[in-house]
Amino acid sequence: MKFSVFELSRRGGRVINEDRMGYSYTRDAALFVLADGMGGHPEGEVAAQIALQVVSVHFQKKARPGLDDPRAFLEEALLQAHRQILRYASGKNMVDTPRTTLVAAVVQDGVATWIHCGDSRLYWVRGSELLERTRDHSYSEMREVSSLVNQANRNVLFTCLGSPSKPIYDLSDSRPLEQGDQLLLCSDGLWSSVQTQEMLQCLEKQPVAKSVPALVEAALRRAGDSSDNVTVLAMEWETPSVCEPSSVSTQEIDVSGFESTIQMGPLDACEDELNDEAIERSIAEINEAIRRSAERQKVRS
Repeated sequence: MKFSVFELSRRGGRVINEDRMGYSYTRDAALFVLADGMGGHPEGEVAAQIALQVVSVHFQKKARPGLDDPRAFLEEALLQAHRQILRYASGKNMVDTPRTTLVAAVVQDGVATWIHCGDSRLYWVRGSELLERTRDHSYSEMREVSSLVNQANRNVLFTCLGSPSKPIYDLSDSRPLEQGDQLLLCSDGLWSSVQTQEMLQCLEKQPVAKSVPALVEAALRRAGDSSDNVTVLAMEWETPSVCEPSSVSTQEIDVSGFESTIQMGPLDACEDELNDEAIERSIAEINEAIRRSAERQKVRS
């Protein structure tokens, strides 16, 4: 399995950056995930971080080295992340709960599958063509009722992770990838400022290591001082060269190997079903994977 991947997050005109993103992979499967902590609620950055950690730990546990059912994995991981955020809030006796969006994709056997909740998006691009993008869980994208929604509320989300009600989410069918296909995950800080056609042109002309920084800078520049945080994670499938700093080849990873850029935090952020020993072991393994990945990037550069 070969792919190029690049991720970047920049704080806009906000006090803190509540966006989080990262990727993990084994020999046979890769996970890409992005979360945008929601303002207006406490500790959005914590909710986003918990979501990433839970999904990553679940991936580490289930991908041995491949996933039996990527669609079932994504659904289980999203709901576990939601429950863990509620558990965190309950443990701190919080009146209002931290909340976050989530978009995650799995690539395995040349096939991509994704899930999302909220308005963080995934774009599937082939050449200059947009094959598919996720539809936000906002009133503005509910076409059948949008005419009944007050204009001031059109961009309000009606679901997220961490709310008292069970999250609504969309789960894609399996999508076979072709060489050069790109998956772009982003927070609303990007798509609210950069038009889809501009994204497509940028992705077509440059490798992800150059297109992602260009898109992030364009979004920040266009939104000015009022810019939201901008976070982008993009993957290009089956890139022919593994010499580029952003390229990944999983051929040399052993059956139990695991690599990740997702930082682990408090133990509270992990799955309910794992005991303390398993949680600590998972965190140690992920942090070791991050260290190894950083060392390889230094050698390539």
